[in-house]
Amino acid sequence: MKLEKKSQRVIPIQHFYVRVLKYAAFAFGLILISVGIGILGYHFICGLNAIDSFHMSCMILTGMGPVAEMKTLNAKLFSSFYALYSGVAFLSITAVFFAPIVHRLLHILNIESNDDESNL
Repeated sequence: MKLEKKSQRVIPIQHFYVRVLKYAAFAFGLILISVGIGILGYHFICGLNAIDSFHMSCMILTGMGPVAEMKTLNAKLFSSFYALYSGVAFLSITAVFFAPIVHRLLHILNIESNDDESNL
């Protein structure tokens, strides 16, 4: 997923849409992996059933907070580390998703500012 350099032209809109889809697919993959880790941990370490594990994983990953009480030491440790991981993962996944959009916007603004300077 190579991006164009500052001196290159902005890519056509069709290519941009493909790039956005690729980044969105990658971000979605990261979400699936993160939720999968949570489901497995909450099910096997914390003893929650499958749907409660999924619910807890989604709530923690999005920053909404826990929905079940962790009773054992291992459950509390897993839940704590998963919450720490989730905070970083959520911000990173959001950055991956918006990267091509922000890049295009900044690239367009840079080209326009360079055009303005050359006309002086």
